[in-house]
Amino acid sequence: MNGQELRDALRSEMASTTPPPPLSTAATLGRARRARFRRRATCASLGSAAVVLAVAGFAAVGGPGDPVYQPAGGGFPLSADASTDTKEPWPTGPDGQPQEDRTARAGSQYDRGVRLLNEVVAVVPAGYTAPEDPADQHADQRTLRTHQAQFEEKVNGVDRWSYLTSVAVARGTGTGRVIVEVHDAGNRLPTEPCALARDFWGMRGECQVETVGAAQVGVVVRPGSDDRLDQWSAYRHPDGVVVYVAQGANLDETRPSLKELPFSVRQLATLAVDERFHLR
Repeated sequence: MNGQELRDALRSEMASTTPPPPLSTAATLGRARRARFRRRATCASLGSAAVVLAVAGFAAVGGPGDPVYQPAGGGFPLSADASTDTKEPWPTGPDGQPQEDRTARAGSQYDRGVRLLNEVVAVVPAGYTAPEDPADQHADQRTLRTHQAQFEEKVNGVDRWSYLTSVAVARGTGTGRVIVEVHDAGNRLPTEPCALARDFWGMRGECQVETVGAAQVGVVVRPGSDDRLDQWSAYRHPDGVVVYVAQGANLDETRPSLKELPFSVRQLATLAVDERFHLR
């Protein structure tokens, strides 16, 4: 085959190839916002707007239920309106207008996020404190107590939401974190306790099933290669609501780690079935 024949063969092959479908801007930005919050919950240094806007490009970030693709460095244009690429509007806010993106900033879902934050602070065990961010700090830069209500999807005409909160816990010179994430009934998360636990943020690990009353709770007692958190529990209530409760000995690289995790494995499992986190 001469050079001309080779070029003709390549052109023919390229012409017969079906190009991939275009990426959905709405899906990418929506998932990026959720991933951004989770990155901030597990790494306080990513909370600044300078880092958020610093880098373009995409990197894979694990999240509940499916892969999440996040702009590298946690960034996307804050002025971008993901609704411009949607076929239907975002959920309606308390002002009667569609939300600007997946995050509720007022209304009943937002209030549930605040409630979840307060409930997590309330269960911090004796001997530990839950430090607060400065009162004048912007919400996007808070790292010690954070919360978010996130629209996930519409199923059979019903909006499905998730709620995520992160609370710093301190003892002596060490600071770690407790995270609780709740998913509305009708979610697509696994049912088996350990499959459910291993699905949290796309992380894996050594799981065991703990029995709390009549409930079977999956608890990852040792993470795999992804060590953002040290232990977490997962429980699906009979009505379908899913609760994750996680703990980590480290908050960020600027603070020493806790010498001991706040909760035992048994306590972590018990918290997953606690009605205080059963948002409905």
